[in-house]
Amino acid sequence: MASLPGDSIRIAREYLDSLLVESRIVGASRPSARFDFLGCTFDTPIMTAALSHLDLSGMAEGARMANAPVSIGMGGNDEMGKVLSTGAKVIKIIKPYADHGEVFSRIRFAQEHGALAVGMDVEHAIRADSPEADNINGLQMKLPSLDDLKSFIRSTSLPFFIKGALSVQDARRCLELGCAGIVLSHHNGLMRCAVPPVRLLPKIRAAVGKDLLLIADGGMESGYDAFKALALGADAVTVGRALMPALKENGAQGVCDVITAMTNQLLAMMYRTGSPDLKHIDPSVLWEKDR
Repeated sequence: MASLPGDSIRIAREYLDSLLVESRIVGASRPSARFDFLGCTFDTPIMTAALSHLDLSGMAEGARMANAPVSIGMGGNDEMGKVLSTGAKVIKIIKPYADHGEVFSRIRFAQEHGALAVGMDVEHAIRADSPEADNINGLQMKLPSLDDLKSFIRSTSLPFFIKGALSVQDARRCLELGCAGIVLSHHNGLMRCAVPPVRLLPKIRAAVGKDLLLIADGGMESGYDAFKALALGADAVTVGRALMPALKENGAQGVCDVITAMTNQLLAMMYRTGSPDLKHIDPSVLWEKDR
């Protein structure tokens, strides 16, 4: 399908491809992609995106096999329970339901059944082409107020993430609310003409320091993309569309294979740039292609 003017997916892809990487391989040592996150240690900072309408249990099992974090999107408590039963470390991203009972029910279930964290994709509250609230599977959405978000965050002891923050202003606001982190996202192009999440990373990181976890979402197709995002300030990245064919064809093993391959690509880039671990990827290895 041809892209439309203002296609945020295309814009993000073009920006990622405009970033070039210099080599610092002389004297480099074999790197580690070990990732300490929310009290757990993973083998990779490449995690599943908050997908819906798929075999989420298979996706979670594949991520568990690769020792990677998982985020999941739409779905009720029954589906969340099946995903959590795989033993994967799961961040449950909850829709901004107008009925707050739906929100609190999912938060409570996630906490009682061992989720790693919860969050909300606030960007899915309104339609792409009008100011009206969205309706998803017959359930009405509503953009939560700051007081609403405070009540959600304070209702749980789990770390809370806001998905859809895509500016310094929103990142600061999330920090003030008590969020553990944000997922920089335009929800697969839901917002037209969106600034690429990766492009905003340096400014947001400078604004919030290490006080907020930054997860880059949108258009990550390889470990090379992940390397660029991490170099610009992300703590982790999500991968979605790149997992879908593997999940459909080979289930959990397919997901594990994709995450493992992407992690190996990331490690190769770290080796070639003299980056011994995730905390020592130097952003100065990146250059922007001349236009």
